[in-house]
Amino acid sequence: MVLCFITPQDTIRVIAESIGRDARRRLVGAVVAAWVDDIPEPELGEHYAKAVAGLDEADLHTLADWYSSLALGPPIANSAFLLAAFPRLGSSRREALKIAAGFRGEQAFDAGVTEERALDAVLGHLSRARAEALARTCIEIYVEDRIGGDN
Repeated sequence: MVLCFITPQDTIRVIAESIGRDARRRLVGAVVAAWVDDIPEPELGEHYAKAVAGLDEADLHTLADWYSSLALGPPIANSAFLLAAFPRLGSSRREALKIAAGFRGEQAFDAGVTEERALDAVLGHLSRARAEALARTCIEIYVEDRIGGDN
């Protein structure tokens, strides 16, 4: 019998508070990726539009370059093109959302938004199974941070 007195979401929060800055960035990236994986298919476009709306020119160019690797035609680094092309990405739509949301996360870090706010915005939307898998990933990030990545 396994006893557990802490939710997976609280486990992730505790780990985030006890690791270094680079590891916290990786942890938040893993949280965002898990959130994207848990979004129901019909809602992907809505979340993608929100993520793309806040991107700066450099991030729009990077995202457009990623689009070009999928052979969708010549990329245009503006949100209108990226939103119009999103449905044609097929199975790559989640990856596009992960990239766009990741850029938004980086902007939030650079602007001084705390990890707690980012975690609060996402963790409550995860299914129990996704949160448990994410907690295991976060434990791995914690261990790597404590022993050093090169060990």
